[in-house]
Amino acid sequence: MKYNKLLKTILTVLVLVGTCTASYAAIATDAKLQYNKGIDYYQLGQFEESASCFKKAIELDPNYIDAYYNLGSILEYLKQDEAALAVFKQIILRKPDDYEAVYKAALLSKKVGEYDKAKMYLTLIPTNTMIGQRAKQLADSMNTDIPTAKAEQSQPKTFSDANPKNNSDGVYSDITSPTGVVTDNSGNLYIAGFSDNTIYKIGSDNKKIVYIKSEKIDGPIGLAIDKNGNIYIANYNKDNILKVDRNGLITELISNIQKPYCMHITDDLLFISSQGSNSVIRYKLSK
Repeated sequence: MKYNKLLKTILTVLVLVGTCTASYAAIATDAKLQYNKGIDYYQLGQFEESASCFKKAIELDPNYIDAYYNLGSILEYLKQDEAALAVFKQIILRKPDDYEAVYKAALLSKKVGEYDKAKMYLTLIPTNTMIGQRAKQLADSMNTDIPTAKAEQSQPKTFSDANPKNNSDGVYSDITSPTGVVTDNSGNLYIAGFSDNTIYKIGSDNKKIVYIKSEKIDGPIGLAIDKNGNIYIANYNKDNILKVDRNGLITELISNIQKPYCMHITDDLLFISSQGSNSVIRYKLSK
C-alpha cells in the first residue's frame, strides 16, 4: 500500500480543509501536533504508533475529519475491519457528503458480512461523484440492483483529465450547493456556494480555493463580473447586492432588493432579477 494512496499529506490537508472541510486554523494546536506525528510514524512504517497518534488527535479535536480518515485507513490496512468501520461511521455522522467515507463504510460492511448495511451506504452515493463508479462495481459484486451511481450512466471525467478551455467534458466536484458561475478575462472560474456562503475560485490549473468567505455573504446565488474584474453577488438571504473588488474588498452596492437572483452586465448596466418583487432592476455602474 503506497503512502499517497493511504494518507493525506500535510500539504494536502492544508488544501482540503481550506476548501472543503473545517478551517485548518480552527483545529486545536495539540491535535495538529498529534496528527503530524501520526504522519511521521506512518512514513517510518510504524503503523500502530501512527494509529495511536491519530486517535489522540481525535480525542483532542472530535471533529478532526482527516485524522478519522487516516485512522480508519490504517485500521483497514491492518485488517481490523470492524474498528475501521466504526471510524468511518464517525466521519459520516460529521460530514454526510464525504462519499469516500461512505464508500469505505459500504466496503467494510461487506467485509464483516453486513450486506444490508453495505447496500444502504451505497444508496447514499450520488451519480455525479467520482466515487460513483466504484460504488456501482461494489454493488455489482453483491449481485444487487440497487440504484447505486445509476449503473446506466458512465462515470464523468474530472477536469484533472479534461481541460475546460478545450471544451472537454468534466466535473468540478465537492462544491456545496453551487449556484451562480462566472469567469474573468484570465479564464478563472468563480462559483457561489449557497449553503456555505462561500465564493470559490478555480484557476487555469483547475485547483479550487476559497476566494471569499465573509459574514456579509448570506445565500449567494447570481454572480456577475465587469470588465475591471469586480465581482457582484446576488445576496439572496440579505436582500442586497455585494461588490467585491479585485483586492477582495466587499461593499454593499445595492440594498433592499427583494430576493435577488440572476444578474447580467452589459456595458455599464447591471441587471438584477428580483424574485420577491417579480421584477428586474437596472442599475448603472460607475465607470
